[in-house]
Amino acid sequence: MRTRHREPQLFGNEATLERMARILAARNIDPADATLPDDTEPFSPLDALLAAMPPRYQAAVADHPTVLDWVRKVTDAAVAPSRGARRQVTTGPSLLMAGVVGAGKTHQAYGAVRALVRSGVGVRWRATTAADLYADLRPRPGADSERELAAVSRCPLLIIDDLGAAKSSEWVEEVTYRLINRRYNYELPTLITTNLAIKDLRSYLGDRVASRLAQMTTRVEFEAVDRRRHSAAA
Repeated sequence: MRTRHREPQLFGNEATLERMARILAARNIDPADATLPDDTEPFSPLDALLAAMPPRYQAAVADHPTVLDWVRKVTDAAVAPSRGARRQVTTGPSLLMAGVVGAGKTHQAYGAVRALVRSGVGVRWRATTAADLYADLRPRPGADSERELAAVSRCPLLIIDDLGAAKSSEWVEEVTYRLINRRYNYELPTLITTNLAIKDLRSYLGDRVASRLAQMTTRVEFEAVDRRRHSAAA
């Protein structure tokens, strides 16, 4: 009886490597050329942050005393999901920065996120302008606006830039209320910037939103100087 020769069976990583070798050989690629160098530098949390941040604000530094105090409080509230794990931002206070266009509010907001990462805590975050947020959430064919609203509402750290810049309507007020109310109830840290004076927030956002913002945020009004024009003139 003739014995059939069998190729040795490969499992797990060995099988994967074998398939990769065959693919490379078929394409006349030397496996050595496809190997990453051993000294590749790890992708640090700060690198990951900068990759997701608009280029204009990648070097942003928070230096306003109230903003730095917010960073300290959020850092202190960060917890580790398990023993030995890196602490993560889960809950914490919120901050509302009001002032004229160009006062440096957005710069401070992104600088605050950089400060959190540099302090050593992990943070999942998201940034949007209010106008872009409403555009993303407006019902339209093929889009699940409810799912998107839930995702934004649950994000551990959220930057809402230029709140009050979009045209007011009953729909805008209702969406804003649902978003803010969720973050208020779950004590999720939120950085909000607005060009409106704090005294004018209620007339634009409505009583329900203004009331929750008053309770959940520390509010700071920036000096009435457009830093963008000042920098251009210099």
